[in-house]
Amino acid sequence: QVLLVESGGGLVQAGGSLRLSCSASGGAFSAYTMGWFRQAPGKEREFVAGHSWIIGRTDYAASVKGRFTISRDNAKKTAYLQMNSLKPEDTAVYYCAADTDTGRVGVRRDGGSYDYWGQGTQVTVSS
Repeated sequence: QVLLVESGGGLVQAGGSLRLSCSASGGAFSAYTMGWFRQAPGKEREFVAGHSWIIGRTDYAASVKGRFTISRDNAKKTAYLQMNSLKPEDTAVYYCAADTDTGRVGVRRDGGSYDYWGQGTQVTVSS
């Protein structure tokens, strides 16, 4: 069983920055692919970024590439999402998720590949 807890959300003006954190307990954190997803009101959940420590691969949605950076500290069992140059369209609830299939190659963008999810943290970007 893996428990994920996000933090760091809040209200920020357009052009500002936020760093989200996802603290994990239980499981073999360093072996998991960690992903960030978001869901805006009235929209479907979408992939934002993912990182696999084992294969050293990172993937970003086109809408955030160059502005967001995913990272992790395996010793602290924590994943991060650094968000810069925020735009109003980045407003959403952000979720971290863990893909515990250690035999999977690559970073998956579909939420169904992730076994554990955090409760979400609200990010609101004002114009």
